[in-house]
Amino acid sequence: MASAEFDLGYLETADDLLQNYVLSDEIYWKMNASSPPGEPAYPSLTLGALLLSLKRIEIWPLSSRQEARKLRIQSAIEHIRMKWRTAWAKKSREEFRSRLDLWRNYLEELRKEPELNIDRYSYEVNRRVMLNLLSKEADAIPPAQEQMLAGLDLVLDGLMAVGEFIWDEELAAGFVRSEYPYLYFHLKKPCQTNG
Repeated sequence: MASAEFDLGYLETADDLLQNYVLSDEIYWKMNASSPPGEPAYPSLTLGALLLSLKRIEIWPLSSRQEARKLRIQSAIEHIRMKWRTAWAKKSREEFRSRLDLWRNYLEELRKEPELNIDRYSYEVNRRVMLNLLSKEADAIPPAQEQMLAGLDLVLDGLMAVGEFIWDEELAAGFVRSEYPYLYFHLKKPCQTNG
């Protein structure tokens, strides 16, 4: 799981690229930067990953130095978001479609072979969280995609059981169960998945 320093570094790196990225046709933009030692590699620059880091950075306990970095980067990102609002909303919609396909593919793998794919869940569920965040930024999500996401949530409900928060406990207060129920799941016993 990422840390506050990971998210701050990702956001600072993204800020340098953000305007060109938002105005491009690309959904996934390679970032040539190293994450802090001992942390996972930074993902590609996408609005979904950016929004997830922005959400987490609001929750992590920060030092006064980190807080100052956070406020500066939030201001810079918000400036680009407002300046290029139409492009931002369009890119959010396009990424929503892409993330939806990836989430559907993972759930299909999880449904077919739960024991082989459950270990990826705490990472793959990032996509479901990003779908939530992107839907609030997009200009309009097509109804068919909204219906597909609702159907995928039903599939997930059939595979998983309510459990404890699956990410770092420090983040739980910002990802409440009522809005992010898929972050409070664990795989049902194999006999329960066969219906």
